[in-house]
Amino acid sequence: MRTTVPDNTAGALRPQWVITEPVIAAVAARAAIGVTGVVRLEPGVAGLASRVARSARQKIHGLTPAPTEGVRVAVDQSAVPSTLRLSIDLVTSWQDQAAVVAQAVQREVTRAVADATGITPQAVTVSIMDIGSYEAGAW
Repeated sequence: MRTTVPDNTAGALRPQWVITEPVIAAVAARAAIGVTGVVRLEPGVAGLASRVARSARQKIHGLTPAPTEGVRVAVDQSAVPSTLRLSIDLVTSWQDQAAVVAQAVQREVTRAVADATGITPQAVTVSIMDIGSYEAGAW
């Protein structure tokens, strides 16, 4: 995803920042897992496959991958300006109301992504895959 940062200097080149989908996913994942009532993010089969591929690429380059499990990023660059949609799959605590947790995740992820990238997601979809417990070994 490319976004142009305006430059107030007349005739100067405008810097261009490149923000990739894994970066946006990492910001969203960190924000979502920090919400009270979220036990963990749930990657699903497609998420596991992409995680393995991304981890292998980053390991080759000596990088430590940021966790992005359970987050999918869709960017529509054909629209002007580009639109950003996020999907988050998670497990909530049995002690919290699922709808309240999902709404809090939507708000927090929207805020965190906008603060970190300057791009406000058009939509943040939250899917609750399971209801779990905070207790270790309770799965």
